[in-house]
Amino acid sequence: MMSLARLLLVDDDVELVEMMREYFEPEGFKVDAAHDSAAFWAADPVAADLIILDVMLPGRSGFELLKEFRKRSNVPVIMLTAKDNDVDRVVGLEIGADDYVSKPFKPRELVARVRAVLRRTNPADSNLSAAASSPRLGAAGIELDRSSRNAWCRGQPLELTTAEFNLLEFFLRNAGAVVGRDDLSQAAFGRQNGAKIDRNVDTLVSKLRRKLDPDDGVECRIKTIRNIGYIYLLPTGDGQ
Repeated sequence: MMSLARLLLVDDDVELVEMMREYFEPEGFKVDAAHDSAAFWAADPVAADLIILDVMLPGRSGFELLKEFRKRSNVPVIMLTAKDNDVDRVVGLEIGADDYVSKPFKPRELVARVRAVLRRTNPADSNLSAAASSPRLGAAGIELDRSSRNAWCRGQPLELTTAEFNLLEFFLRNAGAVVGRDDLSQAAFGRQNGAKIDRNVDTLVSKLRRKLDPDDGVECRIKTIRNIGYIYLLPTGDGQ
């Protein structure tokens, strides 16, 4: 699957796009490019396996494009930002980005990030044990199917980003146990990076809570354990 993955590179810096193409194509990726919002939509982004999207685009920003795109598709998106600050990262996560990379970046790191996101969104490619690869998980009214990447709350489908789905899967596998932010970061983003990741994990957990419990209060299922992390609560007698 990895060798056939189609990437859509969206950046108005033509030289940078060509440089990225030179790194990705020898790695076995099919690469398409777009340099503005009109070209983005013309490139059939829904058919891509992964999109690399620059924040600073002419006309409409990458944030605006991502927000509109998330209404149509859950294709994973890695944001490129020239600003190494938490605001851009939090905004990107809030509207559905799966990862972000700050400019300037090392091409090899970007290739590694792309492979990591693709592994998380295509679990059949991961080296999982038989127990860990069980397609169905469930606890406290939530069900999740790893094979189809679908999830339900009380039988109603949940619209989750890749990172949210990964986080929910980790919570369900560890339901009833306290889990730290480092472990949650690894599960959601595939990396650990101290205080900045802590804040991004908190943002992602907050988004997931709102989707799981829109009417029941923000800590109905996922409870904060101060200075440690979180716990996915199990109702008394829940044997799942």
